[in-house]
Amino acid sequence: MNINQNAPLRFITAGSVDDGKSTLIGRLLYDSKALLSDQLQHLNQAKNSATGIDFSILTDGLAAEREQGITIDVAYRYFSTAKRKFIIADTPGHEQYTRNMVTGASTADAAVVLIDASQLDFSQQPLQLLPQTKRHSAILQQLACPQIIVAVNKMDLLDFDQNKFNAICDAYRQLAAQLGLTAVQFVPISALNGDNIVYASENMPWYQGAPLLSLLEELPNQKNISLAKADFHFPVQLVLRLDSDKQDDFRGYQGRIEAGSIAVGDQIRIEPAGYTSTIKEIFAVSGKVQQAEAGEQVTLCLTDDIDISRGDTFVSVENPIQSQQQLTATLCWFDQRPLNTARKYLLKHTTQNVFARIKHIDHLLDVKTLSKQQSAETFQLNDLGQVQISLQKPICATTYQQNIGTGSFILIDEATYHTVAAGMILTAA
Repeated sequence: MNINQNAPLRFITAGSVDDGKSTLIGRLLYDSKALLSDQLQHLNQAKNSATGIDFSILTDGLAAEREQGITIDVAYRYFSTAKRKFIIADTPGHEQYTRNMVTGASTADAAVVLIDASQLDFSQQPLQLLPQTKRHSAILQQLACPQIIVAVNKMDLLDFDQNKFNAICDAYRQLAAQLGLTAVQFVPISALNGDNIVYASENMPWYQGAPLLSLLEELPNQKNISLAKADFHFPVQLVLRLDSDKQDDFRGYQGRIEAGSIAVGDQIRIEPAGYTSTIKEIFAVSGKVQQAEAGEQVTLCLTDDIDISRGDTFVSVENPIQSQQQLTATLCWFDQRPLNTARKYLLKHTTQNVFARIKHIDHLLDVKTLSKQQSAETFQLNDLGQVQISLQKPICATTYQQNIGTGSFILIDEATYHTVAAGMILTAA
């Protein structure tokens, strides 16, 4: 398995309220010895003689979170082991904060989906998972999260029963098959007691797999980023001029390579105008280089002087992608005010803003039943569904499955400048 040791693994925790997400992260940090001395002191001061250490205080930083015993905002934590670095996003479990969960999951390389085994009714045949487990799994599928680890928590409350763990795994496999999730692993844990978090549990000898941290250490940390030259995709962020009065005037185009790779001498096409040119020079953070690839911040110089500005996109001449003005996209609504299909919104895609209008709502997704509501007329807060979007001018976009950076966007209210929605492009035409 190809693992980039230099880039951290970004993963989120997702699950229902009280599944133990914050406790899991706290225990993970504690057992992996990733806490600073002041954090350890804070834990010990908050220790309760009856319940022991409350690990959730390490991530539930807002006063309202501590008072209500829930996670509201996305909390990011950083730690490392001898094998790799991690960025954890502890995302809310409550339906009211679905937009926060979407924000955290949008950049994740993997997700740890927690299931509170003690909350399930094992008399049901087949076993039914909680609605929020379905909701979060559906969102992870929409966001193309490539790796999922299902952590079946609170196994201590089920006397570490292997049959009940297997029943939960079977139920989730059925859900995964329905959603189209393929890369799924399972681990039985007790976050409060530390079973199978960092160290293998003596209470579950029947589980022959690795503990959670070991599973995370072996996951790949790259999403769908192609390094092929034919997929080169570079949105221009800034046009750099040093001194236009001199004969040796420098003109460079700065930005991040979103896909593919580029080398001096390669031919490129500028969208949406369609002009072609050749790469003359490449400047990276370290100085002048001969080639660069996806993820790098670079300045590109061309052999020709062409009218290029922020929002234009360089692609390989071999790349068949064309600028498009009509999009089909999955939309997650963030705003308290519902979608108004009669008005225009600003669509921010890579480095440009264009006016956009929602032409048609194809359906809303009921994430509890996984059914599609075909007759929806608007989006309310936290709604997820498919829409048709018309743009004022073309953009050079891929699908979200092809590339997250060039296949995603946000919608902005022109009057308030609030971010009202996030979108994942399904098709561009």
